[in-house]
Amino acid sequence: MKAVVLAGGYATRLWPITKHRPKMFLPIGETTVIDRIFADLEADDRIDTVYVSTNERFADEFRAHLDESEFEKPKLSVEDTSEEDEKFGVVGALAQLVEREEVDDDMVVIAGDNLISFDVGEFVDFFEEKESPILAAYDVGSRERAKSYGLVELDNDRVVDFQEKPDDPNSTLVSIACYAFTQDNLPLLRKYLKDGNNPDEPGWFVQWLQAQEPVYAFSFEEAWFDIGTPESYLNAVSWYLDGDSYVADSATLENAEVGENVHVMDGVTLENASLDNAIIFSNATVRDCDVRDSIIDEKTHIENMDLAGALIGAHTQITNGSRDE
Repeated sequence: MKAVVLAGGYATRLWPITKHRPKMFLPIGETTVIDRIFADLEADDRIDTVYVSTNERFADEFRAHLDESEFEKPKLSVEDTSEEDEKFGVVGALAQLVEREEVDDDMVVIAGDNLISFDVGEFVDFFEEKESPILAAYDVGSRERAKSYGLVELDNDRVVDFQEKPDDPNSTLVSIACYAFTQDNLPLLRKYLKDGNNPDEPGWFVQWLQAQEPVYAFSFEEAWFDIGTPESYLNAVSWYLDGDSYVADSATLENAEVGENVHVMDGVTLENASLDNAIIFSNATVRDCDVRDSIIDEKTHIENMDLAGALIGAHTQITNGSRDE
């Protein structure tokens, strides 16, 4: 069995934090978003190769990350795009990858910016039980949130209706970007695209596929985060920390008050500072500040400021209200 980790997005809603780094490398505790997925796939003996599908712009970053990692299965597979407006959609990227890598096997597909609470091995167990295409389904608990995803209607665990990003959702059960397709499904990607169907989201392909053969849903509870916005990233870290805080051993704290859900990375200096629900990247300095619900990138110097809901890019200096980037 093969796996594909989708890592081709540009994450513009998280800029400037993700302007020069893939959002999949955002830290969650002592690891990263994508490394949590790699660890699950590495542990499952049924999966022999993990294709990391990314764009040309971030290819070097992923290549270096994989070279330095302990994982043996991931293999970089680069899309032929480098800018957001050149993207040909996730379904198009999958079809291209299947052809480029000559994949002829069952395949698990997971978005690299997914923080999921279930073990991928359980998802593969369900796939082998059904011997049919499957998706992972989660109740987001809000019809407004459901508008942003593929809506799933089930009869027991069989998908009987699928609507991608409906304007008026009639439930809150959605498909997350986690799928498994059989070997026989893969040639249908090209047929789907050749017939002029929507190439942007895998959900459109699943909706088309569901009309032709049985598709099943692996429903789970606990937690799921689609890390695409500052709020979702902060919420993911908050869930992971569960009200605690993570402060790297190499951080320097002098008269600093670290509240709940605070992630402080290597080399950070906090002086006369109060933090709550905040992420401070490596080698940043926060002095005489009150920071709430904010993300401060690496090698940034913030002094004499109160921040709430802020997103501060790398190498920024803000002192006494003046800003120099």
